Amino acid sequence: MNKYLYSIGALVLSQVFYSQVIIGGTTGTANSKTSVLLEFEAGQNKGIILPYTRSLPSSPTEGTILLDASSETAARVKYYNGSWIDLSGQDADVSSFLTSQPTAAQVSESSSAKSIIGSNSSQAEGVLILESSTKAMVLPMVESTDNIPNPSPGMIVYINKTGSKRLAIFNGSKWSYWMP
Repeated sequence: MNKYLYSIGALVLSQVFYSQVIIGGTTGTANSKTSVLLEFEAGQNKGIILPYTRSLPSSPTEGTILLDASSETAARVKYYNGSWIDLSGQDADVSSFLTSQPTAAQVSESSSAKSIIGSNSSQAEGVLILESSTKAMVLPMVESTDNIPNPSPGMIVYINKTGSKRLAIFNGSKWSYWMP
């Protein structure tokens, strides 16, 4: 019983003092990198899957990133910064993946349904919102996209390999790479 109470206490204190969420493990960088809000354990060869949308939002929040499947045979990963910016640079046929995704008729979404990390509330629209003016998300890190078995459309990872550090986005057919 004491171990249980101690674990709950440690979790509450870590959220109060660090407000850091670590997915896929328990060891993060909060002690050395206080600017981290959301982090993924390294070496897992997994990534984040962006939400698939069958139509682009009419008034998105700047910073929105998604897999635009409005044309299921020409899907692309896009980022909103006042206008939609294509990050994948190439079309992908995601029609077979969309068969397992719910349609608007199957889902009754509440406009207030969202998960917020870093604050109790947010004016931003999205399913996962990181709300902080001083902290950021650390993407899942991999050494190579070749190590990811069966990537899903909309997957995003950071390749952390000496000489080839870059952002990688899978649109359903091919990886696109962004280097600084």
